[in-house]
Amino acid sequence: MADSVAEQIAALKDEDWTVREEAAVSLGTLRDARAVGPLLALLKDSDRAVRDAAISALTAIGEASVTALGGCLADPDFTVQESAAAILSTIGDARVTDPLIKALRSSDWIVRMHAAKALGRIGDTRAAQALMPLLQDKVKAVRVDAAQALTLIGLAAVPLLLEALKHDEWLVRLHAVEALGKIKAPESVEPLLWVLFNDQDAAVREDAVRSLGDIGDAKAVDFLLMVMKEARLRSVAVEALGKIGDRRVVPALVEVVTGVNRPADIRPIDGCGDRWDSEMLAMEAAVKALAQVRDEATIPTLVAALQNTVVRAEAAAALVAFGQPAISPLLTVLRKERDENILFHAKDALARLGWRANRIQ
Repeated sequence: MADSVAEQIAALKDEDWTVREEAAVSLGTLRDARAVGPLLALLKDSDRAVRDAAISALTAIGEASVTALGGCLADPDFTVQESAAAILSTIGDARVTDPLIKALRSSDWIVRMHAAKALGRIGDTRAAQALMPLLQDKVKAVRVDAAQALTLIGLAAVPLLLEALKHDEWLVRLHAVEALGKIKAPESVEPLLWVLFNDQDAAVREDAVRSLGDIGDAKAVDFLLMVMKEARLRSVAVEALGKIGDRRVVPALVEVVTGVNRPADIRPIDGCGDRWDSEMLAMEAAVKALAQVRDEATIPTLVAALQNTVVRAEAAAALVAFGQPAISPLLTVLRKERDENILFHAKDALARLGWRANRIQ
Protein backbone atom coordinates (compact mmCIF):
# COMPACT_ATOMS: atom_id res chain seq x y z
CA MET A 1 0.00 0.00 0.00
CA ALA A 2 1.31 3.43 -0.95
CA ASP A 3 2.46 5.65 1.88
CA SER A 4 1.02 9.05 1.00
CA VAL A 5 2.98 10.81 3.75
CA ALA A 6 6.28 9.42 2.45
CA GLU A 7 5.31 10.38 -1.09
CA GLN A 8 4.59 13.96 -0.11
CA ILE A 9 7.79 14.19 1.94
CA ALA A 10 9.74 13.10 -1.12
CA ALA A 11 7.95 15.75 -3.18
CA LEU A 12 9.26 18.45 -0.86
CA LYS A 13 12.62 18.12 -2.66
CA ASP A 14 11.19 18.57 -6.15
CA GLU A 15 12.84 21.22 -8.34
CA ASP A 16 9.45 22.74 -9.15
CA TRP A 17 8.38 25.14 -6.39
CA THR A 18 4.68 24.51 -7.09
CA VAL A 19 5.19 20.80 -6.42
CA ARG A 20 6.96 21.60 -3.15
CA GLU A 21 4.18 23.96 -2.14
CA GLU A 22 1.44 21.44 -2.92
CA ALA A 23 3.31 18.75 -1.00
CA ALA A 24 3.61 20.99 2.06
CA VAL A 25 -0.10 21.78 1.90
CA SER A 26 -0.91 18.07 1.69
CA LEU A 27 1.30 17.28 4.67
CA GLY A 28 -0.50 19.92 6.68
CA THR A 29 -3.74 18.13 5.90
CA LEU A 30 -2.29 14.72 6.82
CA ARG A 31 -0.77 16.03 10.08
CA ASP A 32 1.76 13.24 10.40
CA ALA A 33 4.67 13.81 12.81
CA ARG A 34 7.08 12.28 10.30
CA ALA A 35 6.77 15.41 8.20
CA VAL A 36 8.06 17.80 10.87
CA GLY A 37 11.76 17.56 10.02
CA PRO A 38 11.33 17.82 6.24
CA LEU A 39 8.92 20.75 6.65
CA LEU A 40 11.36 22.56 8.93
CA ALA A 41 13.92 22.36 6.13
CA LEU A 42 11.45 24.23 3.90
CA LEU A 43 11.55 27.23 6.21
CA LYS A 44 14.75 28.11 4.32
CA ASP A 45 13.21 27.54 0.89
CA SER A 46 13.98 30.19 -1.71
CA ASP A 47 10.30 30.58 -2.58
CA ARG A 48 8.01 32.54 -0.27
CA ALA A 49 4.93 30.51 -1.16
CA VAL A 50 6.70 27.29 -0.21
CA ARG A 51 7.84 28.75 3.11
CA ASP A 52 4.31 29.93 3.87
CA ALA A 53 2.91 26.49 3.06
CA ALA A 54 5.47 24.89 5.38
CA ILE A 55 4.53 27.31 8.17
CA SER A 56 0.85 26.46 7.75
CA ALA A 57 1.60 22.73 7.72
CA LEU A 58 3.73 22.86 10.87
CA THR A 59 1.04 24.91 12.58
CA ALA A 60 -1.55 22.31 11.61
CA ILE A 61 0.63 19.45 12.86
CA GLY A 62 0.84 21.36 16.14
CA GLU A 63 2.04 19.60 19.26
CA ALA A 64 4.34 17.16 17.45
CA SER A 65 6.29 20.07 15.93
CA VAL A 66 6.75 22.13 19.08
CA THR A 67 10.06 20.81 20.40
CA ALA A 68 11.77 21.06 17.02
CA LEU A 69 10.41 24.58 16.52
CA GLY A 70 11.81 25.59 19.90
CA GLY A 71 15.25 24.60 18.63
CA CYS A 72 14.72 26.74 15.53
CA LEU A 73 14.52 29.85 17.71
CA ALA A 74 18.32 29.67 17.96
CA ASP A 75 18.87 29.12 14.23
CA PRO A 76 21.41 31.56 12.72
CA ASP A 77 18.92 32.31 9.92
CA PHE A 78 16.53 35.03 11.12
CA THR A 79 13.92 33.92 8.60
CA VAL A 80 13.79 30.53 10.31
CA GLN A 81 13.60 32.17 13.75
CA GLU A 82 10.74 34.39 12.61
CA SER A 83 8.80 31.47 11.15
CA ALA A 84 9.33 29.30 14.22
CA ALA A 85 8.28 32.07 16.58
CA ALA A 86 5.19 32.81 14.49
CA ILE A 87 4.10 29.16 14.58
CA LEU A 88 4.73 28.88 18.31
CA SER A 89 2.70 32.03 18.94
CA THR A 90 -0.27 30.20 17.47
CA ILE A 91 0.30 26.85 19.19
CA GLY A 92 1.25 28.18 22.66
CA ASP A 93 2.93 25.14 24.17
CA ALA A 94 4.58 25.43 27.61
CA ARG A 95 7.37 23.02 26.69
CA VAL A 96 9.19 25.81 24.84
CA THR A 97 8.76 28.52 27.46
CA ASP A 98 12.49 28.79 28.14
CA PRO A 99 13.55 29.16 24.47
CA LEU A 100 10.79 31.72 23.99
CA ILE A 101 11.96 33.75 26.98
CA LYS A 102 15.44 33.76 25.49
CA ALA A 103 13.98 34.83 22.14
CA LEU A 104 12.63 38.00 23.76
CA ARG A 105 16.20 39.31 23.57
CA SER A 106 16.51 38.65 19.83
CA SER A 107 17.82 41.50 17.66
CA ASP A 108 14.99 40.69 15.24
CA TRP A 109 11.84 42.56 16.25
CA ILE A 110 9.56 40.05 14.52
CA VAL A 111 11.01 37.27 16.66
CA ARG A 112 10.55 39.38 19.80
CA MET A 113 6.97 40.15 18.85
CA HIS A 114 5.96 36.54 18.20
CA ALA A 115 7.83 35.28 21.25
CA ALA A 116 5.92 37.73 23.44
CA LYS A 117 2.64 36.65 21.88
CA ALA A 118 3.49 32.98 22.43
CA LEU A 119 4.40 33.57 26.07
CA GLY A 120 1.13 35.37 26.63
CA ARG A 121 -0.76 32.43 25.20
CA ILE A 122 1.20 30.03 27.42
CA GLY A 123 0.68 32.22 30.51
CA ASP A 124 3.75 31.01 32.42
CA THR A 125 4.45 33.41 35.28
CA ARG A 126 8.21 32.97 34.76
CA ALA A 127 7.94 35.07 31.60
CA ALA A 128 6.64 38.21 33.33
CA GLN A 129 10.02 39.61 34.36
CA ALA A 130 11.51 38.99 30.92
CA LEU A 131 8.59 40.69 29.18
CA MET A 132 8.86 43.95 31.14
CA PRO A 133 11.81 45.43 29.15
CA LEU A 134 9.80 45.04 25.96
CA LEU A 135 7.37 47.70 27.17
CA GLN A 136 9.98 50.21 25.99
CA ASP A 137 10.87 48.38 22.77
CA LYS A 138 11.53 50.69 19.83
CA VAL A 139 8.87 48.83 17.79
CA LYS A 140 5.26 49.52 18.72
CA ALA A 141 4.02 46.03 17.73
CA VAL A 142 6.48 44.48 20.17
CA ARG A 143 5.39 46.80 22.97
CA VAL A 144 1.73 46.04 22.34
CA ASP A 145 2.19 42.27 22.29
CA ALA A 146 4.40 42.36 25.39
CA ALA A 147 1.74 44.34 27.26
CA GLN A 148 -0.94 41.92 26.10
CA ALA A 149 1.21 38.98 27.22
CA LEU A 150 1.56 40.49 30.68
CA THR A 151 -2.20 40.98 30.74
CA LEU A 152 -2.73 37.31 29.94
CA ILE A 153 -0.25 36.25 32.61
CA GLY A 154 -2.49 38.19 34.96
CA LEU A 155 -2.13 38.65 38.70
CA ALA A 156 1.46 37.41 38.79
CA ALA A 157 2.43 40.38 36.59
CA VAL A 158 0.68 43.00 38.75
CA PRO A 159 3.60 43.78 41.14
CA LEU A 160 5.92 44.35 38.17
CA LEU A 161 3.36 46.53 36.40
CA LEU A 162 2.76 48.59 39.54
CA GLU A 163 6.49 49.20 39.79
CA ALA A 164 6.51 50.23 36.12
CA LEU A 165 4.09 53.08 36.93
CA LYS A 166 7.15 54.94 38.29
CA HIS A 167 9.31 54.33 35.21
CA ASP A 168 11.03 57.36 33.63
CA GLU A 169 9.83 56.40 30.15
CA TRP A 170 6.23 57.45 29.54
CA LEU A 171 5.57 54.60 27.11
CA VAL A 172 6.37 52.07 29.82
CA ARG A 173 3.96 53.79 32.21
CA LEU A 174 1.30 53.92 29.49
CA HIS A 175 1.46 50.20 28.71
CA ALA A 176 1.57 49.35 32.41
CA VAL A 177 -1.54 51.39 33.04
CA GLU A 178 -3.37 49.72 30.16
CA ALA A 179 -2.38 46.22 31.29
CA LEU A 180 -3.48 46.88 34.87
CA GLY A 181 -6.88 47.97 33.63
CA LYS A 182 -7.30 44.74 31.69
CA ILE A 183 -6.16 42.54 34.57
CA LYS A 184 -8.66 44.33 36.86
CA ALA A 185 -6.79 43.68 40.10
CA PRO A 186 -8.35 45.71 42.97
CA GLU A 187 -4.89 46.54 44.36
CA SER A 188 -4.26 48.59 41.21
CA VAL A 189 -6.90 51.22 42.04
CA GLU A 190 -4.93 53.40 44.44
CA PRO A 191 -1.71 53.34 42.36
CA LEU A 192 -3.74 54.29 39.27
CA LEU A 193 -5.35 57.15 41.17
CA TRP A 194 -1.87 58.33 42.09
CA VAL A 195 -0.96 58.26 38.38
CA LEU A 196 -4.14 60.14 37.52
CA PHE A 197 -3.29 63.06 39.78
CA ASN A 198 0.50 63.06 39.58
CA ASP A 199 1.75 61.81 36.22
CA GLN A 200 3.07 64.54 33.94
CA ASP A 201 2.01 62.86 30.70
CA ALA A 202 -1.51 63.58 29.45
CA ALA A 203 -1.86 60.28 27.58
CA VAL A 204 -0.87 58.28 30.67
CA ARG A 205 -3.42 60.14 32.80
CA GLU A 206 -6.12 59.57 30.19
CA ASP A 207 -5.41 55.84 30.12
CA ALA A 208 -5.43 55.77 33.92
CA VAL A 209 -9.02 57.00 33.77
CA ARG A 210 -9.93 54.27 31.28
CA SER A 211 -8.27 51.60 33.40
CA LEU A 212 -10.09 52.72 36.52
CA GLY A 213 -13.32 52.36 34.60
CA ASP A 214 -12.32 48.89 33.39
CA ILE A 215 -11.52 47.76 36.94
CA GLY A 216 -14.92 49.02 38.04
CA ASP A 217 -14.14 49.74 41.70
CA ALA A 218 -16.50 52.28 43.26
CA LYS A 219 -13.57 53.72 45.27
CA ALA A 220 -12.62 55.64 42.12
CA VAL A 221 -16.00 57.37 41.69
CA ASP A 222 -15.37 60.57 43.68
CA PHE A 223 -11.99 61.07 42.03
CA LEU A 224 -13.38 60.56 38.54
CA LEU A 225 -16.10 63.10 39.28
CA MET A 226 -13.32 65.54 40.12
CA VAL A 227 -11.41 65.04 36.87
CA MET A 228 -14.62 65.44 34.86
CA LYS A 229 -13.90 69.14 35.20
CA GLU A 230 -10.84 68.82 32.95
CA ALA A 231 -11.73 69.19 29.27
CA ARG A 232 -9.24 66.55 28.08
CA LEU A 233 -10.43 63.97 30.61
CA ARG A 234 -14.12 64.85 30.72
CA SER A 235 -15.52 62.36 28.19
CA VAL A 236 -13.23 59.47 29.21
CA ALA A 237 -14.11 60.09 32.87
CA VAL A 238 -17.80 59.94 31.99
CA GLU A 239 -17.22 56.65 30.15
CA ALA A 240 -15.37 55.25 33.14
CA LEU A 241 -18.15 56.25 35.51
CA GLY A 242 -20.65 54.50 33.29
CA LYS A 243 -18.63 51.29 33.44
CA ILE A 244 -18.44 51.46 37.23
CA GLY A 245 -22.22 51.87 37.33
CA ASP A 246 -22.54 53.53 40.74
CA ARG A 247 -25.81 55.48 41.06
CA ARG A 248 -24.09 58.30 42.90
CA VAL A 249 -22.93 59.60 39.53
CA VAL A 250 -26.43 60.05 38.10
CA PRO A 251 -26.82 63.77 38.94
CA ALA A 252 -23.47 64.61 37.35
CA LEU A 253 -24.32 62.61 34.22
CA VAL A 254 -27.72 64.27 33.91
CA GLU A 255 -26.03 67.68 34.11
CA VAL A 256 -23.78 66.74 31.21
CA VAL A 257 -26.69 65.50 29.08
CA THR A 258 -28.83 68.56 29.80
CA GLY A 259 -26.03 71.07 29.35
CA VAL A 260 -25.98 72.30 32.94
CA ASN A 261 -22.69 73.63 34.34
CA ARG A 262 -20.91 73.37 31.01
CA PRO A 263 -17.14 73.79 31.43
CA ALA A 264 -15.57 77.05 30.33
CA ASP A 265 -12.74 75.44 28.37
CA ILE A 266 -14.80 73.63 25.72
CA ARG A 267 -12.64 73.12 22.64
CA PRO A 268 -13.45 72.31 19.01
CA ILE A 269 -12.58 68.81 17.81
CA ASP A 270 -9.68 68.86 15.34
CA GLY A 271 -10.84 68.60 11.75
CA CYS A 272 -14.48 69.40 12.53
CA GLY A 273 -14.30 73.21 12.54
CA ASP A 274 -16.68 74.83 15.00
CA ARG A 275 -19.47 72.32 14.37
CA TRP A 276 -18.26 69.72 16.87
CA ASP A 277 -16.69 70.28 20.24
CA SER A 278 -15.41 68.35 23.23
CA GLU A 279 -18.61 68.80 25.22
CA MET A 280 -20.59 67.01 22.51
CA LEU A 281 -18.36 63.99 23.03
CA ALA A 282 -18.99 64.22 26.77
CA MET A 283 -22.75 64.39 26.19
CA GLU A 284 -22.67 61.25 24.04
CA ALA A 285 -20.62 59.47 26.69
CA ALA A 286 -23.02 60.60 29.43
CA VAL A 287 -26.04 59.24 27.59
CA LYS A 288 -24.33 55.87 27.17
CA ALA A 289 -23.27 55.95 30.82
CA LEU A 290 -26.87 56.49 31.95
CA ALA A 291 -27.82 53.37 30.01
CA GLN A 292 -25.16 51.45 31.91
CA VAL A 293 -26.17 52.78 35.33
CA ARG A 294 -29.84 52.17 34.42
CA ASP A 295 -31.57 54.33 37.00
CA GLU A 296 -35.21 54.51 35.84
CA ALA A 297 -35.47 58.05 37.20
CA THR A 298 -33.30 59.16 34.25
CA ILE A 299 -35.72 57.94 31.57
CA PRO A 300 -37.35 61.41 31.22
CA THR A 301 -33.89 62.93 30.73
CA LEU A 302 -33.16 60.47 27.93
CA VAL A 303 -36.56 61.06 26.33
CA ALA A 304 -35.86 64.79 26.35
CA ALA A 305 -32.45 64.09 24.81
CA LEU A 306 -34.23 62.81 21.68
CA GLN A 307 -34.70 66.50 20.85
CA ASN A 308 -30.94 66.97 20.60
CA THR A 309 -29.47 66.01 17.22
CA VAL A 310 -26.06 65.44 18.82
CA VAL A 311 -27.20 62.61 21.10
CA ARG A 312 -30.52 61.52 19.58
CA ALA A 313 -29.34 58.12 18.33
CA GLU A 314 -27.48 57.40 21.59
CA ALA A 315 -30.53 58.45 23.64
CA ALA A 316 -32.78 56.07 21.71
CA ALA A 317 -30.31 53.22 22.20
CA ALA A 318 -30.05 54.06 25.90
CA LEU A 319 -33.82 53.89 26.32
CA VAL A 320 -33.79 50.41 24.79
CA ALA A 321 -31.41 49.34 27.55
CA PHE A 322 -34.12 50.14 30.14
CA GLY A 323 -36.52 47.64 28.62
CA GLN A 324 -40.24 47.69 29.47
CA PRO A 325 -40.20 50.90 31.60
CA ALA A 326 -39.16 52.92 28.53
CA ILE A 327 -42.10 51.89 26.36
CA SER A 328 -44.76 54.20 27.82
CA PRO A 329 -42.57 57.37 27.60
CA LEU A 330 -41.65 56.48 24.02
CA LEU A 331 -45.32 56.03 23.10
CA THR A 332 -45.96 59.51 24.48
CA VAL A 333 -43.30 60.80 22.08
CA LEU A 334 -45.15 59.11 19.19
CA ARG A 335 -48.41 60.78 20.15
CA LYS A 336 -47.03 64.29 20.64
CA GLU A 337 -44.01 64.59 18.34
CA ARG A 338 -44.13 65.89 14.75
CA ASP A 339 -40.43 65.84 13.85
CA GLU A 340 -39.90 62.88 11.48
CA ASN A 341 -36.34 62.27 12.61
CA ILE A 342 -37.32 62.05 16.27
CA LEU A 343 -40.26 59.82 15.38
CA PHE A 344 -37.95 57.52 13.42
CA HIS A 345 -35.68 56.99 16.43
CA ALA A 346 -38.60 56.58 18.82
CA LYS A 347 -40.23 53.97 16.57
CA ASP A 348 -36.93 52.16 16.11
CA ALA A 349 -36.40 52.02 19.88
CA LEU A 350 -39.93 50.73 20.40
CA ALA A 351 -39.45 48.07 17.74
CA ARG A 352 -36.28 46.90 19.45
CA LEU A 353 -38.28 46.67 22.67
CA GLY A 354 -40.81 44.36 20.98
CA TRP A 355 -43.54 46.92 20.35
CA ARG A 356 -45.47 46.86 17.06
CA ALA A 357 -47.47 49.74 15.60
CA ASN A 358 -50.67 47.73 15.18
CA ARG A 359 -50.81 47.04 18.91
CA ILE A 360 -51.48 50.68 19.85
CA GLN A 361 -53.99 53.05 18.30
